[in-house]
Amino acid sequence: MLSHRSLFKSFEYSFEGLVHAIRENQNMRIHIAIAVIVIIVGLVLEVSPFEMGILAVMILLVLMAEMINTALEEMVDLIVTEHRRQAKIAKDVASGMVLVATIGAAIVGIFIFTPYLLRLF
Repeated sequence: MLSHRSLFKSFEYSFEGLVHAIRENQNMRIHIAIAVIVIIVGLVLEVSPFEMGILAVMILLVLMAEMINTALEEMVDLIVTEHRRQAKIAKDVASGMVLVATIGAAIVGIFIFTPYLLRLF
């Protein structure tokens, strides 16, 4: 059974990982800035709670993909010091995952925000 001490330590390590991802990864900071803008626009346009939930899930998906990408890149850099085709493929595929998540989030955002924006005009 997990003790309270090890449970708190586990959360501490998780928080350290999150802080590292934000501090050391420019793309993570960009994703967070865009997420803040999306949330503000959603609130200003009075997007429905259900749609805000969908936006929140998409934001989390993109942030999680970026963190997985960062972790994978760090592991590859730790294990492989020379240029290897397989290491490049692993990094490129992880980066592609972030791109797919980001494009998907943008498409969902367009579908959600378009009716609200059209009402303004």
